[in-house]
Amino acid sequence: MSITWNDSTPIYRQLRDRVVAMILDGVLKPGDALPSVRQVAGDFQINPITVSKAYQELVDEVLVEKRRGLGMYVTDGARAALLKSEREHFLRNEWPPLRERLARLGLDLKQLLAESSEDPQP
Repeated sequence: MSITWNDSTPIYRQLRDRVVAMILDGVLKPGDALPSVRQVAGDFQINPITVSKAYQELVDEVLVEKRRGLGMYVTDGARAALLKSEREHFLRNEWPPLRERLARLGLDLKQLLAESSEDPQP
């Protein structure tokens, strides 16, 4: 897990978001163990309390579970729950301004999609 920290968001939140991205991308699957708090803190030179706070948010969201004496594990259904909430967030918060911008610029979504599928990827 490689992370570049930014100053606009608390580190625990960035760490939580990185784990969420790894679950969404399928890098972390149900039943997979998260790296230990101590390991993450050491690898990224951050306070273990920061890592614990990020992991606790994931537990609170039922995306990971604590197994006493064993660590933290991705829960069954974590990816499906994340997909649902991320899609809702996109449709509610990100899509409306994007749709307005497309209209303002006179861009047609179907045409853009057709053009982007024709462009060779580098």
